[in-house]
Amino acid sequence: MIKQTLYFSNPTYLSLKDKQLVIRVKNSENEKTVTRPIEDLGMIILDTGQITITNQAIQALQTNKTVIVSCDSSHMPSSIMLPMQGHTEQSERYRIQMDASLPLKKNLWQQTIEAKVRNQRAVLEKLKKPTKRLDVLLKRIQSGDPENIEGQAAAYYWPTLFKGFIRDKDGLAPNSMLNYGYAILRAMVARALTSSGLLLTLGIHHKNKYNAYCLADDIMEPYRPFVDQIVYQLSNDYGLVSFLDRPTKQQLLSVGQIDAYFKSRKSPLMVGMAQTTSSLYKCFAGKKRKIIYPELR
Repeated sequence: MIKQTLYFSNPTYLSLKDKQLVIRVKNSENEKTVTRPIEDLGMIILDTGQITITNQAIQALQTNKTVIVSCDSSHMPSSIMLPMQGHTEQSERYRIQMDASLPLKKNLWQQTIEAKVRNQRAVLEKLKKPTKRLDVLLKRIQSGDPENIEGQAAAYYWPTLFKGFIRDKDGLAPNSMLNYGYAILRAMVARALTSSGLLLTLGIHHKNKYNAYCLADDIMEPYRPFVDQIVYQLSNDYGLVSFLDRPTKQQLLSVGQIDAYFKSRKSPLMVGMAQTTSSLYKCFAGKKRKIIYPELR
């Protein structure tokens, strides 16, 4: 089942009644009240300081494993709220994850980079742009990616996708659109990892001591090209803009509904993420050898 994403940018009061999220929106002319079943919600975005949400509603959303994303004064996602316990075997799964050997983590990172570069290649191929360099790099990815093929692929991918473009979080357009889309993607992946009982702080490659979401940043890598293709289309339609209006954000928020192939089965990204995170745990536990990542076609 596809979980809904709700976006709030106007003064709103959110409460709970009969397992329904009650949404009361106020404006200068009138007040409108609608409800949504809690069980249908996968993510809610709070993009204004004029939102009130009851603790009862927060508890119900967290029990449902609905991720709550709060945006800062520049309207960029700045915090993620997730349940402390997402799986009945939480402590056991943490132990298994922490006991993972270095060779295993290096192998998992190799799989991750291979999946990312394949999806980057698929984006370029879809847009009828040259892919030969990525074809060569794909054959050179080794355990742990000691040659930093990820970086070499990015150095070719970005200026090929957007002529003369440099990917820089604080750089010129369309960096702001990419930042927003990746932040939403990160929240979705964090939700799926939590549901699989995995520890977000302990990554397979990322190790920044200031980063509480190292594992999410690892696992989201092959998902990034799905955001890239949305940003490319937006840039074609509206030009390279830094300001993100509501329609642009709505397009970026739709990334979780994009169909992708997980093995041979087609599934929306947000639904398929559960396959990725479940297979990751099985790799940690020695039950599987491959992570099931999405394939962009």
